[in-house]
Amino acid sequence: MKRVNFILASLVLLTVSTYNTMAQSLEKMNWFNEPEQWEIRNNTLSLFVTPQSDCWRITHYGFTVDDAPFYYATYGGEFEAKVKITGNYKTRFDQMGLMLRTDALNYIKAGVEFVDGKYNLSTVVTHTTSDWSVIELDTAPPFIWIKAIHRLDAVEVFYSYDDIHYILMRIAWFQDNTPVMVGLMAACPDGEGFNALFEHFTVKHLPDIRRMKWLKENVE
Repeated sequence: MKRVNFILASLVLLTVSTYNTMAQSLEKMNWFNEPEQWEIRNNTLSLFVTPQSDCWRITHYGFTVDDAPFYYATYGGEFEAKVKITGNYKTRFDQMGLMLRTDALNYIKAGVEFVDGKYNLSTVVTHTTSDWSVIELDTAPPFIWIKAIHRLDAVEVFYSYDDIHYILMRIAWFQDNTPVMVGLMAACPDGEGFNALFEHFTVKHLPDIRRMKWLKENVE
């Protein structure tokens, strides 16, 4: 009987573990600014990025735009999101990656951005106004992984070439205890569009740190 219970418990743990790390079902997600050309096949999203589209608020340039394609699902609590991205970037500011967004005034977008003929790891953090940070890459990557971890009031953004070794790109403040739209974005502010491919998009639930601390301190 003990062996049966042990096997059942192991199966439950395996099921939970698999569920927590499984890929987000792309068919159940939603568009904000749906592009004209897109397709989902084998849980991979491919699209032709809408020409002259972007998400940016005010800073430096003096304008606000919010018309870039964004494909998302909404999550509460704390989570880890990651995706493999591939793009045939052509024109200045062509970009793609992850986006975390609560509303038009508050979002983070992070990924690869093509600027003045060079490839950059790019992060834009917007809270009423946008800021922009970049890490220039020596060579053009055939693809890259982007990961974002939302814990408490912060988001940590990482990149990787192999989905094993991740390097920190940015830590930024982000709203706590607020539902977040998490998903895939691409923009083409200056050009006529480009092909973008998103693979292996996953969102993993992370137990709330404060709740786990309370449970530990209040063991029956």
